[in-house]
Formats: sequence, C-alpha cells, structure tokens
Amino acid sequence: MPANPPPALHPHAPPPGTPLCGLAEIPEGGGHVVAIGPEDSPFRLILLRSGDRVIAWHNCCPHFGQPLALKDEWLILKPHTSLSCNVHYARFRWADGVCEFGDCEGERLTAVPVAIHGEQVVMGSTDSTP
Repeated sequence: MPANPPPALHPHAPPPGTPLCGLAEIPEGGGHVVAIGPEDSPFRLILLRSGDRVIAWHNCCPHFGQPLALKDEWLILKPHTSLSCNVHYARFRWADGVCEFGDCEGERLTAVPVAIHGEQVVMGSTDSTP
C-alpha cells in the first residue's frame, strides 16, 4: 500500500457516520485539521466551511504526499477561495481542490465525503462527496 493511500484505502479512514468535529470548530471561511487513527499513520482531513456547507479534502498534497498543514494555525487560506500547502506553497482552489499554482499545477486534492448531522460534522458516504 502507498505511504499515503487514498481515503477509500486508508486503513484508518472512519466509516460513514463517524463524528469528526463540531460544526462550530470550523470558523466561517476557515478550516479545521482533523487526524484520526494512530500518530504514525493517521487519516488526515482538512475541513473547510462556507456558511452551513462543509467541504473535506484529504490532507495530502499531490506533489510530495505530505500534509498541507498539521495544525489549524498553520493553514494557509484565502477564505472561500483557496488553500495552500505549507511545504512548497502549491495553491488549491477551495471549491474543487484543483492546484492552480505550484509544482503540481493541474492535479487536485482528493475529496472526502462528509455530512452535517445537527451540529456535528460526520464522515459521509461515497454518494455525498462534494
């Protein structure tokens, strides 16, 4: 298995319905980093919020397979517009994850399905991918 497998193959990807965080933990126009599983190989997500909509991306830059950010305070965001990798500053569009600047231009982040249940953001099923 690759060092950073895609979400569907990741050994620590949680099943649909698993709580990820409270909706209030994701600031409007901001992001929240989530890691699930053991420290040495967690399933990493970046959750982005626009109003009552949350988009989730596998926290893995397609350039080198490294996380875009490991902590919320390290996220490089232009609210509702883009997010960037901390390693080589590749810039990805907020809405569709396509790299518009950097060494992986034209590649994209991997979408992860999420849903909002009440005030909780939970793992979604494959038919709820953004």
